[in-house]
Amino acid sequence: MARVVLVGNLAQLTGGVAEFDLSATSVKQLFQQLGELHPALARHLEDGIAVAIDGQIFQDALLEPIGPDSEVFLLPQIAGGSTST
Repeated sequence: MARVVLVGNLAQLTGGVAEFDLSATSVKQLFQQLGELHPALARHLEDGIAVAIDGQIFQDALLEPIGPDSEVFLLPQIAGGSTST
């Protein structure tokens, strides 16, 4: 099972639980499983989440495969700052 870690304030949406072991084989499947376990988290998953699988961050991660020994980090995306000249 893949190890899934919620980073930052995402664990507030799961009652403080920040780590899960899930049998998902893709990020899309992982989001579905997490959404079923924690409906409050579901609406945040496909919008505003950065996904790192085994240390590599993906922009469009939904179809990325997840191996049984993968480590997946879900991070809230950080909004870009403004530049002033």
